[in-house]
Parts: sequence; structure tokens; C-alpha cells
Amino acid sequence: MPARVCVVGALHRDLVVRALRFPQPGETVPGEGFALHVGGKGANQAVAAARLGARVTLIGALGDDEWGAVVRAALAAEAIDLSELVCVPRTHTGVGVITVTPGGENTIVVAPGADHALGPEDVDRAAGPIADADVLLVQGEMRAESTLKAMEIARNSNTFVIFNASPVGPLPESFLRQVDMLVVNRGEAVELLGETARDVGPAGLCRRLASLGPEKVVLTLGAEGALHFNGQELEHAEAFPLSSVDSTGAGDAFAAALGVMRAEGARLKDAVRFACAAGALATTQAGALPSLPRREAVEALAKRRARGARA
Repeated sequence: MPARVCVVGALHRDLVVRALRFPQPGETVPGEGFALHVGGKGANQAVAAARLGARVTLIGALGDDEWGAVVRAALAAEAIDLSELVCVPRTHTGVGVITVTPGGENTIVVAPGADHALGPEDVDRAAGPIADADVLLVQGEMRAESTLKAMEIARNSNTFVIFNASPVGPLPESFLRQVDMLVVNRGEAVELLGETARDVGPAGLCRRLASLGPEKVVLTLGAEGALHFNGQELEHAEAFPLSSVDSTGAGDAFAAALGVMRAEGARLKDAVRFACAAGALATTQAGALPSLPRREAVEALAKRRARGARA
């Protein structure tokens, strides 16, 4: 039986411009290309989990506009259960405005629209798929109270909760105590912990984050791989060096891969290694959804690394 993953998260129409560099405040720089994609961390993680073999239900909201119809059609093509999607009248579908430079780095500005119209009461009405899932994936783009409601339902149903704290925003005091696994990058870790953590090393960040409640912490380090901490042991997973085109969606591929591996019962170290491979592959194509890898590609990359280690 496939792993069951429920995703509560944002759905966007992404407007992507490629440029030689990011503009300074007040500056205009010429772009070198433009593309429209489907994105949002909820959509990205749902698609990534489905392509990795999970049975996925997505809970979120779309506006009653043309872009909402485009997003729904793209997600339906991935065999994701969309029965819990809400259509919000007189509201625009979420929008992400993304600038990408030649090295694959990006900046993103989000106008949430319908995403923030999804309230705790909407999540409560969709409690069934959360309770039935092996893993709940949530992120930082939704209203904190709606995400917290999803996590409370999951905790009461023994559904494992993975929170990808991206982007970081204000959280209720009890929020991180509802999280089983916290996934952050270095900048997000510092935002959660405060300015006193700015000079703390990755290992110290993991331990401090674990003290806030999560049973497990995974800290992504880009080209340096990732650290994972289970409350006792701290381990490092190496990155997979590939030629990067666009890092948009890489963090979502990583988080989704963790969720699928957890739902399948994998050990944390194996799940993080698999997630590093998925995240690396997601940087090799432009756009979020087009770049999200399929199971065979991730397994092939991970096996090449394993063979190299034995040689």
C-alpha cells in the first residue's frame, strides 16, 4: 500500500524572471526571460510527494479566477486528491514573483490571496484526510492558526507532523511543540531562535531548535548537505553536487522526500540522504513543478553515491 501523505499549504501561480543579478533597492535591472509556472509550497510538496510514490491529499485554497483553474488542472494531472480544495469567491489565487540569477539563486515575493482565506474552520472540515495520513506536511506560507489546527488534528490521530518553517513568520507559543520533525535552513533557524543565534554553528542551531519542542530537527545547508538531530545523535548527510539552474522548489522536493520516506518507515539518516538527492535534482531544471523529480531518478542518484562510497 502506498505511503499516505496529506499536505496543507499554499497554491500559487509563479511569475518567474531570469536576470543576471538581483536589483539593489530602487534599481531596475533588465530581465533575460519570463515564464509562468504553478507553484506554492503546498502545491510543490504535494506534487513532489506524488512523484515519489505517495498517495497524496492536498488541502488548500484557490481564487475564483483564471489562474486558479490553471493551478487546479496542473495538480489534477499529478493524480493528487483535490477534493478538499476550497474555492474562495472574489479573491485572487496566490501569486509568487520570482527572480532567478544564472547560478540558480532566487528571490521570491508572495501575495497570498486565497491562501490566507483558508481558516481553521476549513481545515477542521477536512480533518478526515489528515487523520488518515501517515504524515502531514505543513509549511510557513499559510496562516499560523490554520496550520496549527491541522497539526492538532494530526497529533490527535497519531499522524506524524513535518513542519517546513519556510517562510518564517510569527508563531503561537505552543506551535513548535506540535511538531514531530522541523525542517529549516540556516537563515530560518536563526529567525526562529532570535538574533542571539546568529553566530551559533549548525550543530548548536539543531540542539537549540530541538529544545523548543520538535522531536527531530533537520537543518539544510545547501551545498554542504544537511544535519539531522533526533534529540540524542547529530549526523551529517552530504550534498549531491549537480549543476544548478534554478533552486526554486528544491526545498520543497527535500521536505516532500523526507515525508514520503518517513511514511514508508525509513530511518532518519536514510530519509535525509534520499531528501538531499531529491533536492539536488530539483535544482537542475527551471521552475518549481517541472523540476520536481520522480522516484526512479532520485533512487538512481542515491545509488550512484552509494556505489562511489564503496569503491
